[in-house]
Amino acid sequence: QVQLVESGGGLVQAGGSLRLSCAASGRTFSSYAMGWFRQAPGKEREFVAGISWSGGSTYYADSVKGRFTISRDKAKNTVYLQMNTLKPEDTAVYYCAADRRPYGSRLLSEYAYWGQGTQVTVSS
Repeated sequence: QVQLVESGGGLVQAGGSLRLSCAASGRTFSSYAMGWFRQAPGKEREFVAGISWSGGSTYYADSVKGRFTISRDKAKNTVYLQMNTLKPEDTAVYYCAADRRPYGSRLLSEYAYWGQGTQVTVSS
């Protein structure tokens, strides 16, 4: 079992930055790919960014490419999402997720474990 706890959300003005953290528990965390997803009010949950088990491969949704950076610290069992140049359309609840496979996916259905989410609100 893997438990995930997100933190770092909040209210920020457009153009600002936030860093989300996802702390994981479980012995097998280091072998899992990780992902960040988000869900805005009235919309479906969507993929934001993913990272392989080693951290050597990262991939992003087109809407955040060049602005967001995903990383992981295996020693701390933590995954991060650095969000820069935030826009009002980035407002959503952000979820961390773990994929039991090493290279991950953009598909929600491929992720076995989910955190409770953290709210990010970007004001214009």
